[in-house]
Amino acid sequence: MEKSKQIQIGLLALVAILLALNLGGVFNGFGGGDSDKTSVREQARENLAVNSGNAAAASTPAANANAAANTPEVPTGPTTTIEFTESTFDFGTIDEGEKVSHVYKFKNTGSEPLIIKDAKGSCGCTVPQWPKEPIAVGETGEMLVEFNSKGKSGAQNKRVTITANTNPGQTFINIKGEVIKDPNAAPAAAPAAKVQ
Repeated sequence: MEKSKQIQIGLLALVAILLALNLGGVFNGFGGGDSDKTSVREQARENLAVNSGNAAAASTPAANANAAANTPEVPTGPTTTIEFTESTFDFGTIDEGEKVSHVYKFKNTGSEPLIIKDAKGSCGCTVPQWPKEPIAVGETGEMLVEFNSKGKSGAQNKRVTITANTNPGQTFINIKGEVIKDPNAAPAAAPAAKVQ
């Protein structure tokens, strides 16, 4: 019985030492240590780009293929907030085959640099272009979205999904309008009859 108490006391002392070492490292990161050490927040910022690129490498090849095909990876690390001046743009009525573009303005309203990892349209006819460099706190940016109406007709409502270091990790903007079918366009060819 006496030996088990000694073991317990020894283990508790070891845990206390490990905790003290870990807490000391955290407090040093907040300015209590050497001046050349970076803060925990700065380390997280530096790791933001590294972690978002390396996290997929830790999973299996099959999981990597599925993740890449389905959803872009949300950056890890400190998060911020993004605010668009408008989330939906109505381009009105256009003729089939016309292209329409619109610039969506946004602002980093959080307390960390904004990093847009990806932006994707709901179909290949909607193509966004976004800034690749981080947007500083309080700064603004622009995202150009182009809609190509070729092969489209009727009411259109397309969504752009923006993946960034925001909470939540995805933000949505929309472009909508009406596409008038070209009356001179050749009718779609009927499927060829099967010969038996």
